[in-house]
This record gives sequence, C-alpha cells and structure tokens, in this order.
Amino acid sequence: MLQDLTMVMNKRHTRIAVSALFFLTGLCFASWASRIPDIQQTLGLNDAGLGGVLLALPVGSIISLPLAGVLVSKFGSRQVLIIAAVAYGAVLPVLGLAQTSWELSIFLVFFGFCGNLANIAVNTQAVAVEAMYGRSVMASFHGLWSVAGFTGAAIGTAMVGLHLAPVYHFLLITAIAWTIILLTMNRIVPHVSNENGNQPLFGKPDMFLLTLGIIALCSMICEGTMFDWSGVYFRRALHVRDGLSGAGYAAFMSTMASGRFVADRLTTRFGVKKMLLLSGILTATGLMVAVIFPYFLTAMFGFMLVGAGVSAVVPLVYSAAGRSTVLSPGMALATVSTIGYLGFLFGPPLIGFVAQATSLGVSFSMIAVMGAAIAVMSSRIKL
Repeated sequence: MLQDLTMVMNKRHTRIAVSALFFLTGLCFASWASRIPDIQQTLGLNDAGLGGVLLALPVGSIISLPLAGVLVSKFGSRQVLIIAAVAYGAVLPVLGLAQTSWELSIFLVFFGFCGNLANIAVNTQAVAVEAMYGRSVMASFHGLWSVAGFTGAAIGTAMVGLHLAPVYHFLLITAIAWTIILLTMNRIVPHVSNENGNQPLFGKPDMFLLTLGIIALCSMICEGTMFDWSGVYFRRALHVRDGLSGAGYAAFMSTMASGRFVADRLTTRFGVKKMLLLSGILTATGLMVAVIFPYFLTAMFGFMLVGAGVSAVVPLVYSAAGRSTVLSPGMALATVSTIGYLGFLFGPPLIGFVAQATSLGVSFSMIAVMGAAIAVMSSRIKL
C-alpha cells in the first residue's frame, strides 16, 4: 500500500513538474510578444521593417527542428530540456538590449532556436508522463501553455503601465523561469522509453507520421490565421470600431485554452480518431459561419468554434507521434513539428495574397478547407 502511494505521488509530482515547464515556455514567448510594440518604437522600425525582423524567430525555430530530434534521441529529453529552458530564459533579456534591427534579428534567431528545442524536449517528456498515466493528458499540458500566454500578456501590460523598460521586464521573467527550472529539474522524467535506443538518429518517417504531420499542418494554418488575421477580419470585413477589433482573437483564444483542459477527458471517452474528426468539423464550420454571416455576434461564435476545434489537434497529434514504432519519440515529434510548423510560416502570408487578389472572405473560406481536411485525414488514419 505504501509503495503504491509513493508511486502515485511520484507520478503526480512528475506531471506537475512537466506542467510547470510547459508554463515556462509559454511565459517566455508571451513576455516577448507583449513588448514588441515598445521595441518597435525604440528601434524606430516601420511595419515592414518589423515584419522582416519578426521572420528571424521562425527561422531559428526551423533551424532547431532537425537538430532537436537528434539531440533528444542522443542525450535524452531531460538534459536537452534543462539546457534549452535555461538558454531560452537567458536570451530573453538580451532581446531588450538590442540597439539595431540586425542585432534584434540575430538574437531572435537564437530565441526561436532555444524555444523550439525546449518545445520538442518538453513534449517528449509529456509523452512519457502520458505513458505513466495510461490515458490522454497531453492536451492539459498545452492548455497550461495557453494560460501562460494570458499570464505573460497580463504581466507585459502591467510592465508597460509601470513604464518599465523591456530589458528589466525580461530579467524578471528570466528569474521566474530559472526558479521553475531549479524546482522541477529533479522531478521530470530522467529517461524516456526509446531514448538513446537502437533507432537511427536519421530515420525515414512512415506514412503514419507523415499523415500526422499534414494534420498538424492544416491545424497550424488555421491557428496562424486566427493569430495574425482575426483582428484584420473584424476590422475590414465586419467594420467594427478599433476597440473591438481584438474581440475575435479573444473569442478564439478563450475556447482554445479552455478546450485543452477538457480535451483529455473527451479523448479518453471517445478516442483520438473521433476527437480529431470533431476538431476538423468544428474548425471548418466556425470559419464558414464567420464568412457566410459577417456580423459581430455570428463571427464571434464562429471564431469560438475554431478555437474549440484546433485546441486538441496538436496535442493529440504530438501524443500519437510520440508512440511511433519507427522513430524515437524525439525524432518523431521533430518530424511532425517540422511539417506542421510550415503552416505557421506559410498560412498567414497565403491569406494575404489570396485576400489581395480576391477578398478576406474567400481567403477564410480557403482556410476552412484546411479544417475539413483534418476531418477527412483523421477518418482514414489508424489510431
């Protein structure tokens, strides 16, 4: 009895530790995002100049993707996560010290590199925790990342109100991040099954992993559209006043974050396949509601459906990839992330090109097809 209680407590402590590290990664990213306008003003960047600088972050993320799988497979997710998380927190204040756009771009490459390296490692840890529980818990980890986003934005707003320079704000976040690392480093999973095993460092993904990657790609295109274009859609298609232009994004984020905290329970009850099918249907339906009925309340409802739809897709796909029999968890996650991350890169620009040639309504309808594709592909994959 005492041994069983000890195992339960250890399992719970491990889950809390991994949850805290998910929160850490979300807090660091949101803290940077909350001070972008101030840094833009400090460096005297116009919108085009800022857009060019911001491309440096995904460049760093893409560079890290193939290396992340190799490092996690060779050295283990625990070691990689601790080093990457420490570096992620260390680079953050450096962003506030940048004096030119070139300096900021270089620092953002490192920031993106460390952030995505931590992302792959912490998701590998989450796969191990899920195996301990024998049921779906991945979505709740991603839910904490979303909560960290809200927290980081709130802290950023407070720091702006206090007229605190970004570098001092970021130093505070670094201190919080490093404290989290110190408190959790001995609680996370020391060795994930299949790490440092017999799988090759560079393996060929099977059709299962490729399909998961495409599902992630479609979902991330929809997410990227909401992140970058929801405010524009409300302003230009719905003609709302400036103070309400962010309402659609808030509606999307509210259901995306909350959806991740109920997704695990629903997945355990209905299964991964049905959840992905429902996610695709909700995403496509939400986007089409916003397009067909371009009014404030209906668009809000539509964007809430999109948030609920995409909330579980990436966590479920990562969880399935971590159970790959072809590649180690780290390599499998890196493979799926590499494919999926292309959605964040190319989705929002594609929206702009299509909207310029036609209209925002047409471009959002095109993204709705991506949601429908999630449902179609999930119905054919063996999960």
